Amino acid sequence: MKDTNQGPTPLVTYISGPVVKAKPAHLLSMNEMVEVGEDRLVGEVIGLEGETATIQVYEDTVGIKPGTRVFGQSIPLFAELGPGLIGQIFDGIQRPLDLLKEQWGDFIKRGKTSAALLRDKLWHFEPLVEKGSSVSPGMAIGQVKETEAIIHKILVPPGISGTVKDIAPDGHYTLEDKVAEVEVRPGEAKGLKMFHRWPVRQPRPYKKRFMPSIPLLTGQRVIDTFFPLAKGGTAAIPGGFGTGKTVTQHQLSKWADADIIIYIGCGERGNEMTGVLTDFPKLLDPRTQRPLIERTVLIANTSDMPVAAREASIYTGITMAEYFRDQGYDVALMADSTSRWAEALREISGRLEEMPAEEGFPAYLASRLAAFYERAGQVETLSGDRGSVSLIGAVSPPGGDFSEPVTMHTKRFVQCFWALDKELASARYFPAINYLNSYSAYVEAVSKWWQQTTSPEWRELRDKAVEILQEDAKLQNIVKLLGEEALPDDQRRIIEGAKLIKNDFLQQSAFDPVDTYCPPLKQFYLLKVIMHFIDRLQDVVMARVPLFRAMELPVVEKIHRAKYTIKGEEIEPFLQIMKETDEQIDALIEKNREPYHET
Repeated sequence: MKDTNQGPTPLVTYISGPVVKAKPAHLLSMNEMVEVGEDRLVGEVIGLEGETATIQVYEDTVGIKPGTRVFGQSIPLFAELGPGLIGQIFDGIQRPLDLLKEQWGDFIKRGKTSAALLRDKLWHFEPLVEKGSSVSPGMAIGQVKETEAIIHKILVPPGISGTVKDIAPDGHYTLEDKVAEVEVRPGEAKGLKMFHRWPVRQPRPYKKRFMPSIPLLTGQRVIDTFFPLAKGGTAAIPGGFGTGKTVTQHQLSKWADADIIIYIGCGERGNEMTGVLTDFPKLLDPRTQRPLIERTVLIANTSDMPVAAREASIYTGITMAEYFRDQGYDVALMADSTSRWAEALREISGRLEEMPAEEGFPAYLASRLAAFYERAGQVETLSGDRGSVSLIGAVSPPGGDFSEPVTMHTKRFVQCFWALDKELASARYFPAINYLNSYSAYVEAVSKWWQQTTSPEWRELRDKAVEILQEDAKLQNIVKLLGEEALPDDQRRIIEGAKLIKNDFLQQSAFDPVDTYCPPLKQFYLLKVIMHFIDRLQDVVMARVPLFRAMELPVVEKIHRAKYTIKGEEIEPFLQIMKETDEQIDALIEKNREPYHET
């Protein structure tokens, strides 16, 4: 950043919370980063009108007064992108919280900042291009082994192309060392370091976007089988207080089939972020058996931090996600929660005295949400690789009211909607995803993958199970009025079958070492066992055998326990349960056919 102590500077004329106005505006530009006052509080120009510049400050403005100087930095709000991101925890404007704690203590002091990436750490750089070769934007000129799990590619920044005039040999370098020199035009060369900066509000470029078709496996049965998310897709997890949004996102962070996880705690409670910070370093990555933190970036902007920085945290996180996508990685971004982000927009909008729309939110809420979710996708990068960013945003509607603006607008822009249910959560039923209110537009897209990986009958089996749950929902209205005994056995079969699907398939324990993650093959065969039993109940009903006798068969207990007892992707135990189902139901029907003898 440049130092602008010399020469004229704008002066503060108005302060309202995080919103500051300064004159004259012609010394600043739109979206320019600024530093306010002698404490150098970080801010951003968000409006220019005549000679008045409107600035949102990302720190506490207590003590700022009219006449305070504003120092322009001549660059937009940016993220530093390079080795050192993985395993770190940043705040909403990418200040490294661990480093700030070492320097200033447990609480961030006003105006105290530090470079996002360590400048003095040595990284082992391996060149991937030779002197004289041509390079283009997004091309990897070298690589660094950042962690045991992640090879960090050093990319040519967008906008730079030409001939490699010089390239650093294999060795150890700091981020400030020049590792390459590119001749962009005759007589003009640009030096490249291992990091570069990118404006957070500007999407990073790519060549082509693909339709998502490969599922982002999470190991959570209700998601993977019933409401799947594709790599490069978008999903929302709406739910009231205590329904399990954060725990669900933690589960997805632990088990999602992504190379990089970026977790944004946007306006959430500090104790929830503390749980993330203490749990993640202890968790083992199931793929590498290394700590999960070695492929995770954390952004913490808790509810007690300045509200303007909360608004910026979403953009900081998505910019990092796009950077790793450009390296050919599949990235999963968890935003917890977009409601707190929307509340930050509302507060700043109020300070700006803008005309409010529904429930006080600004009129541009929908367009901001759309622009955020639009940055997801599976793409061909500038270098020809394929990478993806999957966005999973939690929504916290007040009182669990899904008709409020943030939930309704989010619903328009996402393809997966995992609606959490207060009643299910109160009944200790987790994940509390309501199978009637949830949906996924990716079912058709990922069916081919599931059918090739598990069985050609996957789609038929899944649709059949959904149909039973929908029929059960209709029958429950009758049960509430008349009781289950009033139903004929054919309809009671639907209710009993739905109980098996809900309790033995959809319900999943995050704390059970076996059940916490369910591989694709196990998901298919567990559902197949349940659906086979439900189909055989039809034979029991046709043979006029009382349904309760079938539900007392020993095989039912085995079905109940299958998700806890059968590990990995073993198929044989499921086939054995199906065999026992046939034997025991055939025996029950045959016994019912025996002539009645008086004793």
